[in-house]
Amino acid sequence: MSSFSFSKKPVNVPLIKTANRTIQTPIPAPGTDEILAKLSRHEARSMQGTVPLVWDRAQGFNVFDSMGNKWIDFTSAIFIANIGHSNLRLIKSIQEVLDQNLLHHFTYPSKIKATYHEKLIEFTEGEFDKAFLLSGGTEATEAALKLMRMNGQRIGKKRLGIISMEGSFHGRTLGSQLLGGIEPQKEWIGFSDPDIFHIRCPYPWVLEEYSSPKQFLKEELSKLEKNGACLETDICGVIMETFQGWASLFYPKSFMKDIESFCRINNILLTMDEVQAGFARTGKRFGYQHYEIKPDLITCGKGMGSGVALSGVLGKSEIMDIPEVGMMSSTNSANPIACAGGMATVEEILKNNLVVEAQRKGILFHKELNKLKDKYHENISYVFGKGMIASVLFKSAQTNKPDSLLSSIVAETCMQKGLLVVHTGRESVKMGPPLTISDDALLEGLSVLDEAIAERI
Repeated sequence: MSSFSFSKKPVNVPLIKTANRTIQTPIPAPGTDEILAKLSRHEARSMQGTVPLVWDRAQGFNVFDSMGNKWIDFTSAIFIANIGHSNLRLIKSIQEVLDQNLLHHFTYPSKIKATYHEKLIEFTEGEFDKAFLLSGGTEATEAALKLMRMNGQRIGKKRLGIISMEGSFHGRTLGSQLLGGIEPQKEWIGFSDPDIFHIRCPYPWVLEEYSSPKQFLKEELSKLEKNGACLETDICGVIMETFQGWASLFYPKSFMKDIESFCRINNILLTMDEVQAGFARTGKRFGYQHYEIKPDLITCGKGMGSGVALSGVLGKSEIMDIPEVGMMSSTNSANPIACAGGMATVEEILKNNLVVEAQRKGILFHKELNKLKDKYHENISYVFGKGMIASVLFKSAQTNKPDSLLSSIVAETCMQKGLLVVHTGRESVKMGPPLTISDDALLEGLSVLDEAIAERI
């Protein structure tokens, strides 16, 4: 993980004025240091470290500061704004709730709560029956963990084992970080759960050592058995990110089908973490659909509410109804504002055909990214992703090893040129524009990435 820090010292950069970008001040812009200093005094350090850009407003696929600078946003505010920043349907939906003077009702029923649940389940096209709504993706992970283990108890599993993947990220809370596969992030816990197991991720460079993804999975599961886990009686759940987050890496379809078969044979619940992948982001309603599998549970968040705090677990009634009344609840679950945001998101995706648009633009997106890979083959090792999610993995031309410093410098240079990308702290630059971005803005953003790479290698 890179220890790179973005410079807070203003740099005189070339002025830019296009239909999609404006840079008319030094970057960081005047006044940025004052805001950052105030945050540094009063905000926990863990929340800091992003590119030094003070957001003033965001609309569509653009982010603006108060000095008149305008960026093309390839982050969607960390893959939240699938339907575009400040979406008018979303604002109208929230305003109707505000005008009704009903901001909260705990777990009591309301008309909008009932309507949204119905629309959400309809959006799954028969895949799921019920939802348990929450506020953030990590809460959804915790709820899924609870449901998998309660189901394991219900069907008589000897142990309540969960299989996850090394390198995966499922949230910041206790259960979600125990499930996650990033070891340094778990050091604060002070212990490990002996019933949470991790297998390796089928990265392309790992699969080179095996005859097939099937052989790889067989050997990974065999390791668990050698370490004392009976796969039939000790495992009650498997949780997988739809794609490994830091790299936007989708797994081989055959690997995921074998995971599904393993779960069915051994009466194990399969949970797909759709927090980043859901709600049209990948060119499907849900990312797991690329694998042609049927998970038992999915966890959702980010683009589910388009900027409103909303997440959830979706599943079949027989699983979702295991907890008795009162055994799973959340103070802010399904509050009217969250439901308004969720409803507007589903309506916008359907009425503007954003699933198909994400697929169409994704083809263009990845075609151009792969051109960059060919152009800078000495410095780019891989381009991963599907639809409107992608990562470019950088390597050193001298050593051929992952180059996290180069990826950080490229991210900073893009920001100075009017493009926002996700800084992962690893060798990847990650991108996920709003699905509503215009083709010309998408191509312009990619040309900025091209310029930034050319200047920094």
